[in-house]
Amino acid sequence: MAQVEATTERVVAADAEKVFDALADYRDTRRKLLPEHFSEYEVREGGDGEGTLVHWKLQATSKRVRDCLLDVTEPTDGELVEKDRNSSMVTTWRVTPAGEGRSRVVATTTWKGAGGIGGFFEKTFAPKGLGRIYDAILANLAAEVEK
Repeated sequence: MAQVEATTERVVAADAEKVFDALADYRDTRRKLLPEHFSEYEVREGGDGEGTLVHWKLQATSKRVRDCLLDVTEPTDGELVEKDRNSSMVTTWRVTPAGEGRSRVVATTTWKGAGGIGGFFEKTFAPKGLGRIYDAILANLAAEVEK
């Protein structure tokens, strides 16, 4: 099985603290940021960054639905890590200053992909599809924090 990685980033016209707080707010803001690929969203514990346990279903393709139960940690300032209890998937959100009143947000998702020919197609196409999903989240984040 090969490691598969999808990364997307965006510069947002808001300071890093405001952007990070919006991303870490699983009770309210995060739900608003998710595009139609997400369903059954539920905060099961916590709700604000570290210590949050959140559930959702991610429909990456018409045939592929992933049931996610994510533990959220904040290993360093400006960083949220979501580890899926149901798979090897880990998403890391990094928010850093990018000039006066601006922030760079980078989302990186990794997981252990399938082997063989299926793994080849997964490694080739899944990062692009997931990248589009996370681009939508980052666009929604920008719209939320740039108000």
